[in-house]
Amino acid sequence: MQQEMGPEGSSKVVVPRNFRLLEELERGEKGIGDGNVSYGMDDADDVYMQSWTGTIIGPPNSVHEGRIYQLKLFCGKEYPDEPPSVRFQTRINMNCVNQESGVVEPSLFPMLADWKREYTMEDILIQLKKEMMSPQNRKLAQPPEGNEEGRVEQKGLVLRCCIL
Repeated sequence: MQQEMGPEGSSKVVVPRNFRLLEELERGEKGIGDGNVSYGMDDADDVYMQSWTGTIIGPPNSVHEGRIYQLKLFCGKEYPDEPPSVRFQTRINMNCVNQESGVVEPSLFPMLADWKREYTMEDILIQLKKEMMSPQNRKLAQPPEGNEEGRVEQKGLVLRCCIL
């Protein structure tokens, strides 16, 4: 564990990345916290604990009510000092989400733009749910349900063209 100097010369303990991710995994598996968001690892064999899946249940009194949104979160080796990348697998129309890729754009989502080490993946999911309720997103027309297969991993994207 590292020690850093805090305000007025006090020291604070910096929890190593893997310990932090193990804490988040335990919290996610036990379902502690907001019952409308959940998260866990994609692959139990991922020793670096990088690839995660999140779920958000759409908030009531919005166009998202009753919908279940699946997301991918990727925690690079710099997490939690740097934010994870976040991508909706389920198609959604929100002002902070790229419509083609489903990527949550950090420049349009303040929590990612102003990332703090103490933020967690659960915090991101809860904040995205709150963003669904914001005046600019709560009434936006949404794509039809059941169209998740339209999302393709960026590395697996194949372009087909033909010459006429």
